Amino acid sequence: MKNYLVLLLFLGIAMASFSCSDDNEDMTPAPAPNLYERLGGINAITAVVDQFLANVVADDVINARFAPTVADPFRTQLLRNNLIDQICAGSGGPCQYKGKNMLEAHQGMQITEVEFNALVADLIAALDQFNVPEQEKNDLLAILGPMKTDIVGQ
Repeated sequence: MKNYLVLLLFLGIAMASFSCSDDNEDMTPAPAPNLYERLGGINAITAVVDQFLANVVADDVINARFAPTVADPFRTQLLRNNLIDQICAGSGGPCQYKGKNMLEAHQGMQITEVEFNALVADLIAALDQFNVPEQEKNDLLAILGPMKTDIVGQ
């Protein structure tokens, strides 16, 4: 009987210590999700990029710039994949952007401020279509915004 009571006491202490460690873990705040996760991951980014490209093709201000790309399925897919990778990587996701840097990619194109702003408006419209919250939209634009100097007027 004495051994039985000792065993019960031991089990009680063991269970209490496991229970306490679980409580401590629950009190530790989970790390805040990064922008990639807050955007919804790769599927959400892909959906936004697809809508963004559709917006660009329909945008009379800039669609002529993209006509050669749209006419070539390989180039269209390459642009799409690069945009997905760029947003995924820039927002903290697992993707790796393999395209050219923005200065190199836009060298000699002489893109105007009006064209750049139209492109940004097309992206914002795609984000709005998928109800991306304001904070995530602003965080994404803050990542992409500094690229403007490597795009406009080059």
